[in-house]
This record gives sequence, C-alpha cells and structure tokens, in this order.
Amino acid sequence: MNAAERARWIEQGDEVPLATQCELAGVPRSTVYRRREAAARAQCGDEEDLQLRALIDEEYTSRPFYGSRRMVVFLRGRGYRVNRKRVQRLMREMGLAGMAPGPATSKPQPGHKVYPYLLRGVAVTRPNQVWSTDITYIRLAKGFAYLVAIIDWYSRKVLAWRISNSMDAAFCVDCLEDALRHHGKPEVFNSDQGSQFTSSAFTGVLKREGVAISMDGRGRALDNIFVERLWRNVKYEDVYLKGYATMAELTVGLAQYFAFYNAERPHQALGYETPELVYREGTGGGALIVDKFGEADQEPENESSTGQRRAAAEVEMGTA
Repeated sequence: MNAAERARWIEQGDEVPLATQCELAGVPRSTVYRRREAAARAQCGDEEDLQLRALIDEEYTSRPFYGSRRMVVFLRGRGYRVNRKRVQRLMREMGLAGMAPGPATSKPQPGHKVYPYLLRGVAVTRPNQVWSTDITYIRLAKGFAYLVAIIDWYSRKVLAWRISNSMDAAFCVDCLEDALRHHGKPEVFNSDQGSQFTSSAFTGVLKREGVAISMDGRGRALDNIFVERLWRNVKYEDVYLKGYATMAELTVGLAQYFAFYNAERPHQALGYETPELVYREGTGGGALIVDKFGEADQEPENESSTGQRRAAAEVEMGTA
C-alpha cells in the first residue's frame, strides 16, 4: 500500500494527534497538509462556480444575446476575476450561447440532419398549426437542472414539459410523446439545431406522425422567440423568486407554475386572455415571425390579423 492510500487513514479531529497518526501510518505530515489544502481549494472553486452560474443564468435570461465575451465583462463588473475560457466552460455546461449572428451558435451533432426553417413570414392562424420547443438551464441551491417545454405558437399554451439533470435526448423525446398523446399533432414542429432535436430519436417521432420539421436558421434570434419569452417568464415569475433546492421541489413548483401560466395568467399578446382559453376556443391568438420589425405594421391578409399584429408587436417590444 502506497503513501497516498495510507494518507486516507488520517482523520482530522480524531483524539489521536495528527502528528502521531502520520507517524503510525508512515506518512509525512506535509503530504496530509497538501491534500487538505487542495481539497479546500476545490471546494472554494465549486462554490464560486455555483455563484457564477447563478449570475450568468440571470444575466442571460435578461440579455440572451450576450456571448462569453460580454459575460466576462459583466462578471468582472461584479467583482469576479474570471477569464473567457472559464466563462465559456460554464456557459457550455449550462447549454447557453449568445443569440447573435456568427458560427456555431447552436451546433448539431455531427452526422445529424439539419432541416430548413419553414416559418419565416408564415401567419399562424389556428391552434396546433405550429408547435415549438427549446431547453433552458434551471439553477438549484446546490446544482442545476435542464427544462424542456413544448408550446403551441397560436395560443402560447405549454403543452408538455420535462426536467432532467443531463442534456440528453431522452427527456426531450418523452416530452414530445406526452404532447402528442394529449394534444394531437401539429402541422409544423420548430426547434433549434441542438443535438437533442436533430437526433434520430427525436426527429423519428415527428416523421412517424407526419409532422413537417422546421429548425431555426443561424443567427436568427427571433426564430424561436415565443419559447424564449416563456423562459423569461418562468424564471422571473417563479424560479428566481422561490429558489428551489432540489429536483423534487423544482418538479412540484413548475407543475404549479405551468398550471397557473396556462389557465390563470393573462397574456398581453393574447388581449389579456389565458393560453388555455385561446387554445380551446381557437380565437384571439396568432403568430407571425417577420424578417424586419417594420413588417409588423403590415396588415396580414386573413381574418386572424388582430392576434398576428399582437404577436408581431410582442416580438418587437418584448411583451409577454
């Protein structure tokens, strides 16, 4: 047995003095001190990472166009001595990337097929015409989780959601199957180009149901704007206020919040009706992703123009 293994016998706070323990184990005291100092530094580093994750999460929710460079400036302004490499690592682990034109803002897995974006300039005039999904990072007291949700564009109703402690495709597929089981199927399903949504497991479900697959274009920050608005509401109206400690608490809390969001919370872009009512009755909703904000003032050529104008205004002004 080597010295490193024998050093594990040493217990701080034992009745036997540390020097005597080291002598009995045949371990130099300097070795024990170094191990303890290294463990203390690692613990401090983990705690600071948790603090940095919390700050990055909140700033990104407010400013999703911030990449690692701007986030470094933000964190340094809060007194943290960080470099870009560390911030890039934390953002990568959180699944965050700046919503700005540029390469590799949402990388699919090599070999996964990427589908074209089908919704630019398309007026969404009825429930179940377009569904959309995305993943966001949720911080906990001593860790983090990932939340995936599927919404109906016309009504903004949350059709299904799941949480996980890893960003694999399985919980996204489970969420999709749940939405299809309880709400039928959409004509078009939109997502970003993340590996979870380009995976054969996920796209295979959509192909099985005969759903057209649409994926956000590179540098198109508004292509999935309605899910981004949902994330902002979830975090500022629930997660940040309650500070969930565990996955179990988060699960219960989100179940309560989404029930409130769908059935009780008035939505400005829906004329202050609720998503549940608009989805059920099929009136008062709408969506339209425009190429330029000026197009939001144009009159859509259909009977649901009021809801579409509200949706275009929502994109332009950031209302919810």
